[in-house]
Amino acid sequence: MAFKSVLSVTGVGHCDEDVKTAAGLCGEVRAHLSVLVMSRQPIGAGIPMLVERERDIAGLERRFRQIERFSHDMARLEKRYSEIQKLLRATSLCYGIETDHCDPVSVGEIVRQRALCNDLTIVGPTLLYDEDLGPPVINGCLFDTGKPVLVVPKGAEATLSPRRVLVGWDSRAEASRAVREALDLLSGAEEVCVALVDPQANYNGNGSKPGADIAAYLTRHGAHVSVDLLRSGGKPAASVLAQHAIDTCADMIVMGAYGSRRLRERIFGGATRWIVAKPTLPLFLAR
Repeated sequence: MAFKSVLSVTGVGHCDEDVKTAAGLCGEVRAHLSVLVMSRQPIGAGIPMLVERERDIAGLERRFRQIERFSHDMARLEKRYSEIQKLLRATSLCYGIETDHCDPVSVGEIVRQRALCNDLTIVGPTLLYDEDLGPPVINGCLFDTGKPVLVVPKGAEATLSPRRVLVGWDSRAEASRAVREALDLLSGAEEVCVALVDPQANYNGNGSKPGADIAAYLTRHGAHVSVDLLRSGGKPAASVLAQHAIDTCADMIVMGAYGSRRLRERIFGGATRWIVAKPTLPLFLAR
């Protein structure tokens, strides 16, 4: 599908790198950029509210510290909002900026609401390696919406007009959704390599010729497709796909995102966790 509305989430203490990455990608496809600047309350802090006079002096002091911290957080959010507005005003993009100060439990839901009304969420390197904000943001925009996410690791050259794309295929619903969401990217690429790791020929999964069905599907959409059947040699499938992407000079990897709720707490589940340890290529994910 065409990406006309893109979401970028950044923390109040983050640098401009993630927003600049998202802005550059939006400029390629003339998409609207929505930026959400987030600040998390300390656990147990809560938003200060007026209550009847405290009997306990210690309680009053604690309330004062909460108000003081809240005021400080609001000032940081306002400052970050102004910085991003100045950055984006210098571009020719259509954009919008929102801020939100919430408790840690609410981060995923707040991001989910924004991601539902955007075509794609960009996860830049600063957010990706933020151990506090990164996991709930990724859970909210990827696992809870059905919308795709483009992960851009540090040092990767991201583009929404890739020349060579590697598709990690395993005949599962998640991989199918990733391919469907990336159709515009795949049909516009010069080369699309569909890679299967240790595929089994069977009629309930990969068919008698593993990769043939998805290759035919992509060809009907105008993609120039080749199929590579890879042997793992005992290595994790993710590592095999990552190395093959490098060997074929791919600009991007497209694959399904897997994982139970327990695995999600580690940012990505299953084969997609390699991106944290191997920051090599942009990764287009869908659930």
